[in-house]
Amino acid sequence: MRQNGQAQETLSDIARYFNQASSPSQQETLGCVVVEILRAGNSLSRKAICSKLLRRLEQASTPEEEQHLHELISMLFRRED
Repeated sequence: MRQNGQAQETLSDIARYFNQASSPSQQETLGCVVVEILRAGNSLSRKAICSKLLRRLEQASTPEEEQHLHELISMLFRRED
C-alpha cells in the first residue's frame, strides 16, 4: 500500500471501517474490495472503496446481496463524533 502521499487520517478511517463491520461477511467483502484496489495499483481511500462497492451493487444478483452492500456503503458515510 502506498503511504507516501496518504494522510494518516485516511488510514485510520479505513481501519475504523473494518472495526465497524459487524459480521464476518462484511469484513470479508471489505477485505476483497481492498485487495482488488491494491492489486490494481490504486491508492486506498474511502472514495476507492465506495466506488468498488457501488460497482458490486450494480452487479448484485439477489436482494440479500444488495442489502449487504447498502449496509457497507452506508457505513462509509457514518460520522464518528
